[in-house]
Amino acid sequence: MNEKNNQAKPFLKWAGGKGQLLGQFLSRFPQELNGKGIIKRYYEPFLGGGAVFFWVMQNCKIEKAYINEFNPEIYLCYVAIQNNVEKVIKHLRALEKKYYTLNPIKQEIFYYQIRDEYNQTRCGINFKKFEVKKQLKRATMTIFLNRTCFNGLYRVNSKGDFNVPFGRYKNPTICDINNLRAVNRVLKGVKITNRDFSVIQKHIKNDSFVYFDPPYRPLNKTSNFTSYSNNEFDDEGQKRLSNIFRKLNQIDGVKIMLSNSDPKNENKNDNFFDTLYDGFRIERLKAKRMINCDAARRGEINEILVMNY
Repeated sequence: MNEKNNQAKPFLKWAGGKGQLLGQFLSRFPQELNGKGIIKRYYEPFLGGGAVFFWVMQNCKIEKAYINEFNPEIYLCYVAIQNNVEKVIKHLRALEKKYYTLNPIKQEIFYYQIRDEYNQTRCGINFKKFEVKKQLKRATMTIFLNRTCFNGLYRVNSKGDFNVPFGRYKNPTICDINNLRAVNRVLKGVKITNRDFSVIQKHIKNDSFVYFDPPYRPLNKTSNFTSYSNNEFDDEGQKRLSNIFRKLNQIDGVKIMLSNSDPKNENKNDNFFDTLYDGFRIERLKAKRMINCDAARRGEINEILVMNY
């Protein structure tokens, strides 16, 4: 197969990634995005794994795209692949080759060595100014840890240290060369930022599609497994997001879709999102819960989808 025909997909394993929901999303995307092709601009203020972004960019007639990732480590990965994909591949392949030469016990030791270095060198990284040598290494370490850690989680403690344990996978895909190059092709010309999601208001124009996939509201106290970044996204953050959703709704031709957890999975009387997005179309989709310490609680749950169309 011609490498250029490869479809780009998320290069990070992502807890809560939208790959499994894409089939349900397709019939719910605005008609102007797919059929009529009126929408030419795409915005995603909480990028994460980017499953929706990659699908839209490769299947719709998007001319301009703006993506934002508020976790600087993840942002760095996208920028590195956008600007220096071959160097990312070179560094990642070196880590992969070393990892594959080790037995399972030494693989685990190697994982924790990389994790320790990753945490100890964080303070020396300037995330606001691109320093190629340091940041390429940083990005490849992030990808390596993501591909070999438990369940592809990205989790930090109160000090900001990455603390996900070793994943114990037999043959994890660490350096997917064809996909990294495909991701690079999709990212060409895309504006990537590392700011608060509210920055989106400055860039929105008519006839655009905005997809919000914020950190999900925890279904209960035990499901909030510390943080995906140093910045907690609590109920006040959810309310602030809903205010921006309503402001964008006032712009002609802007179609908005938002995902989140459904609190009614735990409490049928919890109307947090129904109240927050009152007046908008709310649908509940079936999703598989992949991460739960209690195996009995894994399975299908509802997630909500909010649309202004």
